[in-house]
Amino acid sequence: MAPPKTPRKRPRSYDAEKLRVAVLAQFAAVRETVEALTPEQLAAPTRLGDWTVRELAAHFTMAVGMLPRSLAEPAPDRADLELLDYPKLTAPAAPAVAERVQELARSAPLSELYAEVSAGLDRYLPAGLDAERPIAHRVGSMTLTTALVTRAVELAVHTDDLNDALPELGLPVERQLLAAATRFLADALAVKAPGASTEVRIPPFAVVQCIEGPRHTRGTPPNVVETDPLTWLRLATGRTAWKTAVDDALVSASGERADLEALLPIMA
Repeated sequence: MAPPKTPRKRPRSYDAEKLRVAVLAQFAAVRETVEALTPEQLAAPTRLGDWTVRELAAHFTMAVGMLPRSLAEPAPDRADLELLDYPKLTAPAAPAVAERVQELARSAPLSELYAEVSAGLDRYLPAGLDAERPIAHRVGSMTLTTALVTRAVELAVHTDDLNDALPELGLPVERQLLAAATRFLADALAVKAPGASTEVRIPPFAVVQCIEGPRHTRGTPPNVVETDPLTWLRLATGRTAWKTAVDDALVSASGERADLEALLPIMA
C-alpha cells in the first residue's frame, strides 16, 4: 500500500543537479576525512546512542549508497512518496537502520565501503539524469530529486554529528546541502503544525509560518522564532533540546505561540 499523501499547496522546488554536485562533493570530503582517522578517533563515542565514530562513518556509506544501489535497478512504475511525507516514516525504520549499520561496520574496512559507494556514484549518478525518475527506497518509491533532498539531510546532519564527536575536524557542510536540509525541515514543521500565527526564521535559507491561531498580515509578527541553520537541524532531528537551545541563546523566541518544544523533533 502506498504511504498516505501529505497535502501541500505550493511545494518547494529543488535543483536536482545542484544537489547532485553537492552530495558528491560532501561524500568525497567525508571519505577523505574518515580515511585519515586514527583507531582512537574511530573508537570515540558519538551522540547517537551506542554508535562510535566507526559506526557513524559506516552509516554515511549506507545513507549515500542507496542512490547507486537504487539507480542500478529498474525504475519503479511511479514515485508514490511525497517529499514531506518522508519525516514521519523515518522513526519506524530506525531500528532496522541501526542493526544494518552495526553489520556494515563489521563487514569490511571503511576504505572498502567508501570506495564501493564512490564507484557506484561515478557510474550511476552522472550529470543529466532525469530528476523525476522514480527510485526505490525502504520507505517507498520517490523521485530522484526527493531522494537527493533526503540525502542532503542525511549528509548535513551526520557531518554535524561527526564534528560533534571529533571537534578537531571542523568538516564544513556544502552550502547547497545545508540550504536544502534547512528548507525541507522547516517545511516539515509547517506541515506538522499548520497555521499562520507563528513565523519561524532560519536565515539565510528559510522562513515559514506555522501553528494555529490569529493570522498575521502586516508589520512585525507577534510570535517569532529565529535560529541559525545548524541549530535548526539539531532541533529538528532531536540532537538539541528546545530549552537548551533557548537557554544558550541559540534560539530567540518571542510571543505566546513561539514555544516549539512540543513539536520537536520533526524527524528521527
